[in-house]
Amino acid sequence: MWLQLLSLGWLVKYLTENGTHSALLVVGVGGAASLPGIIIGPLGGVLGDRLDRRILIMCLEFFMVILALFFTFLVATGFVEVWHAYAYAFLSGCCEAIKMPVRQALISNTVPSKSLSNAYATSVVTIPGTRMIGPFVGGILLKNMGFEWNFLFEAFLYTGVIIALIPMKTPYFLKRKFAQSQGLAGFFDDLIDGFRYLWVKQRPLALLYLLSLVPNVICHPVLFLLPLFTSDVLDKGVDYGGYLLAINGAGGFVLVLCLSAFGFPKAKGLLCLLSALLSAVLTLLLSQSIWIFTTFLLLALFGASQTVFRTTNGLLTQTLTDDHYRVRVMSVYRLGMGMVVFFGLLVGWLSGIFSVAFTLIGMGFIGICIVLFFFLFANTIRTQL
Repeated sequence: MWLQLLSLGWLVKYLTENGTHSALLVVGVGGAASLPGIIIGPLGGVLGDRLDRRILIMCLEFFMVILALFFTFLVATGFVEVWHAYAYAFLSGCCEAIKMPVRQALISNTVPSKSLSNAYATSVVTIPGTRMIGPFVGGILLKNMGFEWNFLFEAFLYTGVIIALIPMKTPYFLKRKFAQSQGLAGFFDDLIDGFRYLWVKQRPLALLYLLSLVPNVICHPVLFLLPLFTSDVLDKGVDYGGYLLAINGAGGFVLVLCLSAFGFPKAKGLLCLLSALLSAVLTLLLSQSIWIFTTFLLLALFGASQTVFRTTNGLLTQTLTDDHYRVRVMSVYRLGMGMVVFFGLLVGWLSGIFSVAFTLIGMGFIGICIVLFFFLFANTIRTQL
């Protein structure tokens, strides 16, 4: 996923070089991968609670192998156009919108409840870990070998996931009862039931999902802006674009190791509030960075703050939610993440009209205001989570 984000951003930048809407298109391709979460996410949540979760992920990964190989062919033969990149990002996003909540639910199906906190924290190591390694290697490949090798490597990684899932066992999966009405009516009954469960029985968790708009929607486009920030502000090339995305992952990787080693604090809701605030503040500070070393530091801290929020939020979802609602509840979180596409387009448009620095200032200011609102008026996040 992180290798793809780096590669598609720079590919679109290359294809639209000196174009009028280049900034908008570069940022927009990152958002295109998040768009399916709005519609596909909740529907995929129902599938994840109805079907064999392991088999479902393996089928989606196989589809992504075929798709990545086809896109590699387009790039290698020179037939690739901007709309191909957007279509590839969108289809990948459709698969990811289903896979992400199902993958997380599989953790609770694999280990006993007493080990869930440690297991989840350990599994999250892979997120900043791949964000650190993938772009680092990808940036070097892009500079020295070309775009097609990154997408071929991506197909190879999807194949690795399939192989890893073959021997997996899920002894703690709880088979659930379906809705009384079957077929399409039963499918939508399950969908509505998931939203009702979250709002009525898990209200503090629902408010936390609203707070997640700050790190996942308002601040997340910082990563979409990196190709523009790298070339326009830092005057560096694609290899440094990979290093910047990698250092962002390194910051999150270190934080997850600390959480795995020392555990989570009791006031997890307060930790989410503070990490969301830190993401917004760091976005604001990044707007003033013109040196590579300060940019490395800010992006490392930014990755750490986002990882703390997402890891803590995910653990709360795992521990508070009943298993037969788990994928549907997580898919609602994915739905919120899908909103980043609309904000990402606004970010790209503003960057093209004004500047990357001006856009980052606006993103940071909006994020700070939202978090302060939750500090003042959402006491249940601080007191009940």
